[in-house]
Amino acid sequence: MRRGRFYSGSSFMVLLSPDERAALPAEFGKVIIYGVGLIGGSFALALKSARAAREVVGFGRSAATLAKACELGVIDRAGVDAAHELADADLVLAATPVGQMSAVFAGIAPHIGAHTTVTDGGSTKNDVVRAAYAAFGDRIGCFVPAHPIAGAENSGASAAKKDLFQGRKVVMTPLPENSAARLERVRRAWRLCGAETCELTPEQHDRVFAAVSHLPHLLSFALVRDLAERPDAPLFFDFAASGFRDFTRIAASHPEMWRDICLANRAALLREIDAYQQQLNDFKAALQKNDGAALEQGFAVACRARRAWGDRRRLPRADAGLERK
Repeated sequence: MRRGRFYSGSSFMVLLSPDERAALPAEFGKVIIYGVGLIGGSFALALKSARAAREVVGFGRSAATLAKACELGVIDRAGVDAAHELADADLVLAATPVGQMSAVFAGIAPHIGAHTTVTDGGSTKNDVVRAAYAAFGDRIGCFVPAHPIAGAENSGASAAKKDLFQGRKVVMTPLPENSAARLERVRRAWRLCGAETCELTPEQHDRVFAAVSHLPHLLSFALVRDLAERPDAPLFFDFAASGFRDFTRIAASHPEMWRDICLANRAALLREIDAYQQQLNDFKAALQKNDGAALEQGFAVACRARRAWGDRRRLPRADAGLERK
């Protein structure tokens, strides 16, 4: 698995002068973001839109990425180096693919200030928590794991949107070492982005999202790859319409990111694949037997569940099983 190395530089344009930034009535002083793509960039834009960050500093895997983020106003400047930037940072967000979290945590752990809170936007939590314990040691209390349930098929700083998290959930998976003040700081940051926070354990998180996020992505990738590799693939894509578009939108997602997610949560994902395969086998058996009643019964169960979920989504309350904060 390829690990990302982080580059930084100080030659990019600063959108606000230091005096102008210092004058802002910001709730957070310096916010540092590792990974200024869709999630990290949208977090930055949301905090800046809420005037909640005096300065947003970015680290990324290439100078070109950081230059683009500066040009778009996603960040105020690129970071000089971790030792220089982290000591006085109020909040650090690790928004890289989960396969890079270990390297990010190891790089920042020696330099974080006493009052710096670190959080993440990773789509898996057990592996991220293990990496955090390994890196932060007895300072693990500074790290508050979280996962914003928002995204899009596009990636990079140009895909970032200030309203990406409006009305969305952010799942926090608190650690025993987290103080109430650290938890509230992270909750507050996400609320300023327009999100609603809730809590699960890391184990609950990975089990749930293996089923409702990671498996759907895997299925979407599989269907599109199957059609793309057929000799007459253009014929199928020419006639694909809204059903195909809706089901396969997520197959345009970032391959590296989803490689890391699937590998990080492979045990739970393998269980979900087995469960899904059984459903396919049931429908296959009904087709082989020309059993329309069995097909309709299976479709009806799914239809009722999907409609009920859609109705709940329209209500202004948290989903069952998630604690509102």
